[in-house]
Amino acid sequence: MKKQFLSLCLVAASLSVFGQAKKPISQPLVSHIYTADPSAHVFNGKIYIYPSHDIESGVKEDDEGGHFDMKDFHILSMDKVGGKVTDNGVALDIKNIPWAGRQLWAPDAAFKNGTYYLYFPVKDKDDVFRIGVATSKSPVGPFKAEKEPIKGSYSIDPCVFKDTDGSYYMYFGGIWGGQLQRWKTGSYDPKGKLQDDKQPALAPKIAKLSKDMLSFAEEAKDVQILDKNGKVLLAGDNTKRFFEASWLHKYKGKYYFSYSTGDTHFINYAIGDNPYGPFTYKGVVLNPVDGWTNHHSIVEIKGKWYLFYHDVQLSGKTHLRNVKVTELKYNPDGSIQTITAYK
Repeated sequence: MKKQFLSLCLVAASLSVFGQAKKPISQPLVSHIYTADPSAHVFNGKIYIYPSHDIESGVKEDDEGGHFDMKDFHILSMDKVGGKVTDNGVALDIKNIPWAGRQLWAPDAAFKNGTYYLYFPVKDKDDVFRIGVATSKSPVGPFKAEKEPIKGSYSIDPCVFKDTDGSYYMYFGGIWGGQLQRWKTGSYDPKGKLQDDKQPALAPKIAKLSKDMLSFAEEAKDVQILDKNGKVLLAGDNTKRFFEASWLHKYKGKYYFSYSTGDTHFINYAIGDNPYGPFTYKGVVLNPVDGWTNHHSIVEIKGKWYLFYHDVQLSGKTHLRNVKVTELKYNPDGSIQTITAYK
């Protein structure tokens, strides 16, 4: 943990100078509320963004993110990138999730057979993160939550990917405050610790969704992220290994798994040949932004690709963030051109 703390201090120090000296390449999509963790989708030709809704709740900052104390979701929509952005109001409130305790963290959404599905992590009444699902006939809600979390789900940051054959998969997990390290044995251990630096890094999870989109069709499996030599990334390689914020997209027949490195603040990506992986680390999608966290989505819109992300331009506070978007480009070999969020 000392190594992680030192890297955090060094990156944070460089960012404070970097952010003051440079201009952002993109502006916040909305400024009347704080938003983060943007999961973007195109439904019926329109862009919908499913973000976290950051608030100042007065919770003291702690190492596990207790001050990220979100209470509801607001879904944003726009007809085109650069166009007017609409805040569609409260789509789901924590008060209307029967099993929820606190901390309504980063969501994602999917559509199937006339129904929209909103997937979200929230701590249950025992303070254990689980993943829930809510449904609506509208992409902006209101959404009605199921009475129980998805059986077999845990940790945070659900990402739901629809493959070209119509199958849906959920990727999830986050270490540290995301509690993934507490599930190493397959059951919850409140004293579960992170891996030692020389051990394989904790892996994100994948589970195929059932046909009704409300449950897992299988037990969750590890998503392996390998180095160029085919070896699993180690926990100490914290500029490359997984921390949180899974995202999966497909480009020219290849599966791109992207994620945040957390304490070193990169959005990285790895490429595989099927949804389950393994995925081979390829490089950086987005260099560190101002703020502690980053969480993104990558989506194709009218023939162009875009990266949705967040920083703290509006507030300067780690837990009061704002979502942004910028174009993402590929090289001829399929690699992604690294983005720096400031000029």
